[in-house]
Amino acid sequence: MSSDKILVAQGGGPTAVINQSLVGVVLEARRLHGAQRVYGARHGVRGIVNEDFVDLTQETQHNLELVANTPASALGSTRDKPDIAYCQEIFKVLQAHEIGHFFYIGGNDSSDTVRIVSEEARKAGYPLRCMHIPKTIDNDLVGNDHTPGFPSAARFVAQAFAGANLDNAALPGVYVGVVMGRHAGFLTAAAALGKKFADDGPHLIYLPERTFVLEKFLADVKAAYERHGRCVIAVSEGIHDAAGVAIASQLAKAVERDAHGNVQLSGTGALADLLCDEVKNQLKIKRVRGDTFGYLQRSFLGCVSDVDQREAREVGEKAVQYAMWSARDGSVAAPT
Repeated sequence: MSSDKILVAQGGGPTAVINQSLVGVVLEARRLHGAQRVYGARHGVRGIVNEDFVDLTQETQHNLELVANTPASALGSTRDKPDIAYCQEIFKVLQAHEIGHFFYIGGNDSSDTVRIVSEEARKAGYPLRCMHIPKTIDNDLVGNDHTPGFPSAARFVAQAFAGANLDNAALPGVYVGVVMGRHAGFLTAAAALGKKFADDGPHLIYLPERTFVLEKFLADVKAAYERHGRCVIAVSEGIHDAAGVAIASQLAKAVERDAHGNVQLSGTGALADLLCDEVKNQLKIKRVRGDTFGYLQRSFLGCVSDVDQREAREVGEKAVQYAMWSARDGSVAAPT
């Protein structure tokens, strides 16, 4: 096996275990004795085009293990969504630094970036191995039974709703918890994992895979409140009407948008407040409270899943093995 230079980067929303994948790449690459240098790019693809690299070749295993057990992206992340021109710039930098293996830890956009960079390398006849390492709390990557990052976030959501349910039982009313998930409802559905008895909350769950009808929502809340004397509700931030328009943008007088033009859902508590206002005004229920879990569910340190940590490490290790032993490009599928 010839010596080589390796570059690893992290992209998209951080998770509680994304650094396990990073350390899996670094340690496995060093263990295989095929890595001349192991570089980390700061802030994802933005760090690549800016040539902002960190040399991880001689970092001690002790320090790396400390990093592995730290939530959020140790190298920094980015929300840049590279197009073909951007990916061509990434390839030029990789080529200039004689990078032979490129590992990108991230979600859907990251996997697409890896694909384009790999295609550019083939066009140029440059020997570059490109591997995508899966990461997302939404659990929305095709081909994966579940994705590293999701189990820890799901555990947080389940525990948060279990606590909110007991709080709501002590001081009855209506409680609305808004959970991340623009297009996928797996994380919101995890709110039901903490239910022990039939009358435990959440009593109602609303996912972006189903059309949300405000009138039906109010009728559901009214029925649950009359039945239990209270109502705990889990709602995905991405709930929308039949036309695909986000409910948050329908109810709000003004909406924020992110860098990609999407309605800002995670950085605001607007949806919870708006739904609570509808319940108060239409159903005349006095005690109505709402929370937006927001960034808390992504990198919460107190309930990291042991399984999630192990699998996140393994996908990093397997990416190196596939690239350096089997000379393959592609995406690593998380264990089933």
